[in-house]
Amino acid sequence: MSRPTAADDAAPATMRAVVVTQPGGLDALQVTTVPMPEPRPGWVRIKVKAFGVNESEVTTRRGESDPEVTYPRIPGIEGVGVVDQADADSGLRPGQRVATMMGGMGRSFDGAYAQYVAVPAGQVIPFETGLPWDVVGALPEMFQTAYGSLTTGLGLQAGQTLLIRGGTSTVGLSAATIAKDIGAAVLSTTRSPDRAGDLRAVGVDHPLVDNGTIADQVRELIPDGVDAVLELVGCSVLADTFRAVRRHGTVCFTGALAGQWTVPDFTPFMIPNGVRLTSYAGEAGDLPARVFQQHLHAIAAGRLRAPVAKVYHGLERVRDAQADVETGTTPGKHVVVLND
Repeated sequence: MSRPTAADDAAPATMRAVVVTQPGGLDALQVTTVPMPEPRPGWVRIKVKAFGVNESEVTTRRGESDPEVTYPRIPGIEGVGVVDQADADSGLRPGQRVATMMGGMGRSFDGAYAQYVAVPAGQVIPFETGLPWDVVGALPEMFQTAYGSLTTGLGLQAGQTLLIRGGTSTVGLSAATIAKDIGAAVLSTTRSPDRAGDLRAVGVDHPLVDNGTIADQVRELIPDGVDAVLELVGCSVLADTFRAVRRHGTVCFTGALAGQWTVPDFTPFMIPNGVRLTSYAGEAGDLPARVFQQHLHAIAAGRLRAPVAKVYHGLERVRDAQADVETGTTPGKHVVVLND
């Protein structure tokens, strides 16, 4: 192994982190002092500057995640910050701004709800930007999922029509901004008429109120059906979603906000003739550094919008952030910023 390089050879032996010792309510999120993570060969230690708070971390805290999650655990599936320590042959240098996400973070190994996090070098994305940490901290997971769904999942092209079902979710809002930047016309759904303005604010051409069936609304606007659908609500509405798609159009199943991940008594014949169904569940490597950098430039130029709902300062505010995510009353990303 190459000799590690570090930003500070006198880095503290301990750090502060949010730890879930056993599943429970918000009081299961305990801010405490823990040993500094020591990166394994091929891993990178990052000084965390900000991280997004996500539904999956709420389920980890509740004990409802996959069996891979064991306790005690530091949650956090994404984070941004600066390289603190890295192998010399990793291509990363101390002080370099980086993002990381998923790949087992906060689930099979400790995540970003901490002052420092250690992750495999392969899931580290370097970037350069003058944007503040609260903006950058909102982006990694939701932009990766949105970008991967639109490109790998749907192959969306300029001039096509896209329906986003579950449009006021963080991924839905991000997907709308990216799709508009690609040059697509965007229809997007919300269950609340009061949130139509949130959809228009990110460039949605046609906000739709979803009462469980939207195919007829879509066909009134686009009689032949849309070219592509990003399905974020889940299997409970999938049959209706199919009816909104043109022949040879594609539905990409990425999320299940309604909580239903399977279709009882599924048969392929429920898919209309000529309509294609695919899925997307990607990792950090699916968001190339050049693409993330392009997104940052687009945000700085005002061409893309980072849908930040609320910013919280300090690890002590993680409980507040998770409480707000659970209520779901404010669309957009909830971001915790760590002050030095």
